[in-house]
Amino acid sequence: MRIVVHLVFILLVGVGMGLAIRAYRGSEQANGPGPDDVAFSNRGPDPSNDPRALGEIENPDPSHPPENEEWLSRFELTERSGETVKSEQLLGQPYVVSFFFSTCPSICVQQNQKLKELQNEFEGEGVKFVAISVDPETDTPEVLREYAARFGADPEQWLFMTGDLTYIRRVGGEIFRQPVDQKFHTERFVLVDPKGKIEGFYSWPEKAQFKKLQDKIRILMSGEKS
Repeated sequence: MRIVVHLVFILLVGVGMGLAIRAYRGSEQANGPGPDDVAFSNRGPDPSNDPRALGEIENPDPSHPPENEEWLSRFELTERSGETVKSEQLLGQPYVVSFFFSTCPSICVQQNQKLKELQNEFEGEGVKFVAISVDPETDTPEVLREYAARFGADPEQWLFMTGDLTYIRRVGGEIFRQPVDQKFHTERFVLVDPKGKIEGFYSWPEKAQFKKLQDKIRILMSGEKS
């Protein structure tokens, strides 16, 4: 009988201690950090607990284009010949824009092979191809001359352009609506009509889209002639 009483007493003491510990932890969590404490998450200070961090994250001012230049609607870059080429010089004929870099080992090579196909198909006709480097620090005019020679690029029809990377980012995003950065670009050709307006974006790895690009170039050229 005494053994049973002892066991019951031990169980009651254990349950009582457990409830007391849980109550203590609950009150500790409810209190939370103090007014001078900074709570951290995986991404750093939790702004809900740190007004200073909240001030750093919030930005009350909307973004605007640079005050000294409006949103780009034209561009000028350095061609592999060393000459400056302006977008106004491309008006009056359709042209295809692409982005690449010369040290790209695979995708850019395949992309320029597709441009080579277009050059062969439209050789001597009224369409140009404008390849813009996204690694201009490496892709100097001299480097681009050697690179263009690998594809038999006609210097009159297939232009290879370089310039300042920050400016090229703006040309890609603001004019041709393509996200570009250093050694980063999409797998799209941008077709521009003779008036300088974007006609469409064509994913060159997709056969159907590449065929539509060829057809649309023909249509734009025939419209120009008529």
